Amino acid sequence: MRKRKILILSITIVAIALILETCILRYVNEKNAQTTSNVLLDRVIAVIDKNESNEKQFVKSLKDDYIVRAKAISYIVDAKPEVEYDIDELQKIASLMSVDEIHLIDDTGTIYSGSIPKYFGYSFDSGEQMAFFKQMLNNYDLTLCQDVTPNTAEAKEMMYAITWNESKTHMVQVGITPKRLLKELKQNQISNVVADMPVYKGMEIYVVNSKTKVIEGATDKNKIGKKILTTNKQYNYVTRKHGNYNVSVCMSESMNSQSNIVAILIVGIYLTLASCLLVLMLSQVLKEKYEKEKYIYTSNTDELTKCLNRHAYEADIQKLDLNSEWVYISLDLNGLKQTNDKMGHSAGDELICAASSCMKFAFASYGKIYRIGGDEFVVLLTQSISDLQHILKVFDSTISNWHGKYSNSISVSYGVVKSSEQEFDSVQEISKLADERMYQNKMDYYTTSGNDRRRQYL
Repeated sequence: MRKRKILILSITIVAIALILETCILRYVNEKNAQTTSNVLLDRVIAVIDKNESNEKQFVKSLKDDYIVRAKAISYIVDAKPEVEYDIDELQKIASLMSVDEIHLIDDTGTIYSGSIPKYFGYSFDSGEQMAFFKQMLNNYDLTLCQDVTPNTAEAKEMMYAITWNESKTHMVQVGITPKRLLKELKQNQISNVVADMPVYKGMEIYVVNSKTKVIEGATDKNKIGKKILTTNKQYNYVTRKHGNYNVSVCMSESMNSQSNIVAILIVGIYLTLASCLLVLMLSQVLKEKYEKEKYIYTSNTDELTKCLNRHAYEADIQKLDLNSEWVYISLDLNGLKQTNDKMGHSAGDELICAASSCMKFAFASYGKIYRIGGDEFVVLLTQSISDLQHILKVFDSTISNWHGKYSNSISVSYGVVKSSEQEFDSVQEISKLADERMYQNKMDYYTTSGNDRRRQYL
């Protein structure tokens, strides 16, 4: 009787375990299918976004190039006034500058000369494509480049860039057939991109236009151009809307079928137990590691700028070797107090964050950046010291081109000292010399700009 009870209890436990494992496997399979589908969805959406981003960057680079060509032709015409009405010369210039058309447009917006006489007399009022450039008449500093648009005269795909000449007496417009752009856009169509994506057998991906309900991209090219499919009970569907598209992943139920459920259940029990223990141990280790890294990061990072803080600075300068070559840069913002007093601390914080961003852009690849006070920074460069002048030039350019929400400009004074420029007794001696040079630079700035800080409060 006792053995019988033990046997029954053992069978009951095994049966319960098998039933439980069967439920777990079913749940895991469904969860895995959902996770896999979401991963694929993320991948497809990432590809779509990257594709669109690449297209935008490519179009922007072309526009910048076409504007440069328009300006170059404007300089040529200004330098050689005799070519202004010389069609043959303008055609030669067009060939030289690799553009298809050159149009000279007067201050009323009318084409009066150029490389193609049949367009003479067309104006900004001649059609929708030409009307795009009307804004040029109200802004002599404006330069424009139009997207690919059918031109007014012949409706052929063109891109036009336009600029005023130096003396503002006329505009120079260039027209280019964007063959390279059109080819690139065709290669990057959703239908081509999605069709090349790898998927497991039994899985399919669809990108459907949310308005027309037409499939624009699919791993099965035969489905492209067709209306959206009706759902099939033999497939699991996961769909996500992204912009103008509905992206769907469908997975065959047969992908999760098990050929030997008993063997998988037995192995699954042991794996589950082992996994639970391993996950528990690993999570504990990772938690301790995360807490440690979080503590180190927090204790060494400035909260506002995400630069290294004074604590990290004090620790790092102890490790510097006076016999090796490195650069110490002391930096300080100009006019921060005036900004805080006039526009508030939000504007001041914007300047501090902007300064740190400019420093990261110029210096982060070559060393470390520290915020050691309110608007005081230190940069230690330990790499590419021979390129110091170029690095500083990049920093100056970044600072001069910055524009913010509250302020239109930012100014930073700095002092630079190389560890090898003379015999120093200590790092503190180097930092003191860098501070002196920085303050001299700051004094020069206030003298030159006329913004004497003391006068602000007299």
